[in-house]
Amino acid sequence: MPVITNIEDLKRIYERRVPRMFYDYAESGSWTEQTFRENTSDFEKIRLRQRVAVDMSGRSTASQMIGQDVTMPVALAPVGLTGMQHADGEMKAAKAAEEFGVPFTLSTMSINSIEDVAEYTTKPFWFQLYTMKDEDYVRRLIQRAKDAKCSALVITLDLQILGQRHKDLKNGLSAPPKLTARTIANLMTKWAWGIEMLGAKRREFGNIVGHVEGISDASSLGAWTAEQFDPSLDWKKIEKLMEQWGGKVILKGILDAEDAKMAAKLGADAIVVSNHGGRQLDGALSSVRMLPEILDAVGGDVEVHLDSGIRSGQDVLKALALGAKGTYIGRAFVYGLGAMGQKGVTTALEIIQKELDTTMALCGEKNVNDLGRHNLLVPEDFGGRWQT
Repeated sequence: MPVITNIEDLKRIYERRVPRMFYDYAESGSWTEQTFRENTSDFEKIRLRQRVAVDMSGRSTASQMIGQDVTMPVALAPVGLTGMQHADGEMKAAKAAEEFGVPFTLSTMSINSIEDVAEYTTKPFWFQLYTMKDEDYVRRLIQRAKDAKCSALVITLDLQILGQRHKDLKNGLSAPPKLTARTIANLMTKWAWGIEMLGAKRREFGNIVGHVEGISDASSLGAWTAEQFDPSLDWKKIEKLMEQWGGKVILKGILDAEDAKMAAKLGADAIVVSNHGGRQLDGALSSVRMLPEILDAVGGDVEVHLDSGIRSGQDVLKALALGAKGTYIGRAFVYGLGAMGQKGVTTALEIIQKELDTTMALCGEKNVNDLGRHNLLVPEDFGGRWQT
């Protein structure tokens, strides 16, 4: 086993171990992938202020996200098809998050079902909802999340229609995968992954198969999902979903100040500044570049989190110092999961916490909740001068 010191080390193992179509699913964006790239590269433009002769003992990364105590303000983001990155992937990632003390968010498009994850864990997790045209299915899905004691509903707003992701189309991505000559050749080289998948609890979308009339196999599932995302989603429908849930709600996919104001007006417990990891509107600004403007727009009206582009504890620190109250990692935990299963997710979390703690100390801070703009050097033109 190689020495693992950062998230990139996990990514290299992940790439070797997981079939190409699932690696490409995680490691790609839409169209030219400009936004996908800038989600990470824009973090590099923000620099840190080194401080010395400051008491750095007794440091703490502990905080809260929507009133929930967390070991550090980092949640595992909802990622579809996680159970194809590693056998029982959602269950293992959720368990790793639970043991580490951070939130896990289960995707609607997960392989393991809500019930699978609830049975495998002992503490409440968050559930992410895609709005579908089938309102009866959505109503029952929300009730299933309630029955599983999920502690927050994360409603994704930026997938009314699917952004074109060239690699997924060329790979014929599906669950289970479409077996072309190319995919078969690649799968034959991933024998360890294959052996584990033979023993997996599920290999199809567990929140859908068996819960929608007429959906019994991969072909019928593909036809249903292709036409189910709701392009008519608006703020009235979002409000109705929030009322159906009746608990804590996080609205994910906010990338504009006006949308942030609307989300705050609806009474969301938190919003997530996110561009879906660069997988929807290519050419949109990075999440971290939009964060300051959105924070200025909503002030203290709603808790603001950040998703998309985080690959290190330093990225987490920069987002928190800009004013975010929480952050999300998607690809970073998927690299660990694909590389080493549950242990890999734990390793990813340990790496990020260590980087966050060390950087915090070298910036002269003892408590993650004391981070602020005074810890950063931000380019004067970071927000950009854009005309609409």
